[in-house]
Amino acid sequence: MDGPDELARDLASLRVPLAGALRVTDNEWEPYELIDVRGLVEPGVALFLVDLQAAGRRPSTLRSYGMALLRWYRFLWAVDVAWDRASRIEARDFSRWMQIADKPSRVHWRNRGTDAVDTTIARLAGQRGSAGVPNQVTGKPKLGAKYAASVRAHSETVLRTFYDFHRDVGSGPVLNPFPLVRERRDHRAHAHQSSMEPRRNERSGLYRPRVPKRLPRSVPDEYFDRLFAALPSDRDRALVAFWVSTGARASELLGTCRGDADPGQQVISVVRKGSRAVQLLPASSDAFVWLRLYQQQLHGKVPAGRSQPLWWTLRRPLRPLTYPAAHRMFERANAGLGSNWTLHDLRHTAAYRMARDPEVPLTDVQWVLGHAHLTTTQIYLAPHQDEVIGSMLAHHARQAGRRAQVPVAPVASGYRPDDLDVLFGKPM
Repeated sequence: MDGPDELARDLASLRVPLAGALRVTDNEWEPYELIDVRGLVEPGVALFLVDLQAAGRRPSTLRSYGMALLRWYRFLWAVDVAWDRASRIEARDFSRWMQIADKPSRVHWRNRGTDAVDTTIARLAGQRGSAGVPNQVTGKPKLGAKYAASVRAHSETVLRTFYDFHRDVGSGPVLNPFPLVRERRDHRAHAHQSSMEPRRNERSGLYRPRVPKRLPRSVPDEYFDRLFAALPSDRDRALVAFWVSTGARASELLGTCRGDADPGQQVISVVRKGSRAVQLLPASSDAFVWLRLYQQQLHGKVPAGRSQPLWWTLRRPLRPLTYPAAHRMFERANAGLGSNWTLHDLRHTAAYRMARDPEVPLTDVQWVLGHAHLTTTQIYLAPHQDEVIGSMLAHHARQAGRRAQVPVAPVASGYRPDDLDVLFGKPM
């Protein structure tokens, strides 16, 4: 049983400040450091990130895990509990806090003035009021003020792994604050489940939320043409053309070098995100045309050589193009259409186009996308929401047409047709 002090924590009035930081370093052996409120490096997180690096995790994964741990540490600093003294009570309260509380908002450094701060607060309040409202163009819901279920699920996985690691090496609590759900011993496992359904993981996290399954969204052809026309430069057109024709992830294409593009064979080499294997991807001829126009503009302005980056910024000083800069470029193109598509939606668009082509085997699509299992590629065979709605509306129209062709039975004597129309409705 929980003690009275443990149940008395008032989460409604709890304020979790944006203390500490996840700092990027120039040390490739430790690319990220979690800084505490005193400005010191957290040794427990540093040891955990080193172990992740030894397991072959990429720096982007280390950053993702580090941000989830920073959120947990900020909560512990707010409730004045050390990380190695945290119990299931803190894990429970943290899960409740992430589910109910609003995400903390950091004011941009350009908006530190009093008037600007008020404007920023008003803008954030407006975003919270429209949270969950689908975009009128894409149908994708806007980002809300609450933590999404996927974020909470990822956080639970990171923290459970973090405490499992420290328990195994003997530097953390013996009992993991984020335990797994175990089957009741007096019940047979999967007794309630049909034998035709796939087995579920019955040992999921105790505080892990249910994440709704969502079909990937792609950019319709008519909107893609308008989005492509809104791109301001040949570099942006080349990038989007490659993304939508190769199905490569945004980070995979941005990491290519000049020698990776082969216009003669109409292929481009990318390093896969998971396996880190080099793979040739076929691209459209339009993509290489835009690439050639872009390279002609850069001639003599950037270092030559096959090992040099393929994509550069447009503003001086010219630097290799990063993912945040490419994301911002795509946001500006979206703003003109009032849409909220993302760079990853271009990969979904390419996947849908290839999967819907009857002359392209699904196994070829799997190879191009780099999926380990064919079942992952099969999700692109599912129809779009707009297609289903259009099909069903056409079905209702056909049904109404058939009813209109059915002869109406004559009205028995003694009844006025106008009264019957009021009672039963006038036939269409």
